[in-house]
Amino acid sequence: MTSIKHLGQGLAIPLLPDRVTRSLPVVAGADKVAQAIIIILETEPGERLMRPDFGAGLRRYLMQPNTVATRKLLQREVEAALTRWEPRITLRRVEVSAGEDPALVLIAIDYVHQRDQSPGNLVYPFYLDRE
Repeated sequence: MTSIKHLGQGLAIPLLPDRVTRSLPVVAGADKVAQAIIIILETEPGERLMRPDFGAGLRRYLMQPNTVATRKLLQREVEAALTRWEPRITLRRVEVSAGEDPALVLIAIDYVHQRDQSPGNLVYPFYLDRE
């Protein structure tokens, strides 16, 4: 059985039709899981009508200082949200570090896909200041 069957397939976000074929883009397998992780990180609790608890709630950290304490809180929020909302992965590590920009934090996520035990990772840039 292929990893696509194990990890899922669905519409790509953003939903922009292909200019040539005019069809909606589809992602599958590990790319679908990575996209789902990003959706969790970018969603605030309360945004989804039928799932009011869905999301990581990272926007509450906007305008906070880029300190070790803030980064530790972000790490806990990400770990809790991904553990709760993404059952296709097992988290190995979430590390939040300061970026080159004083307002930038880099959220590095290492995980393993549940079904085939293949590793995955992504780095999500998050700005604490939206100027």
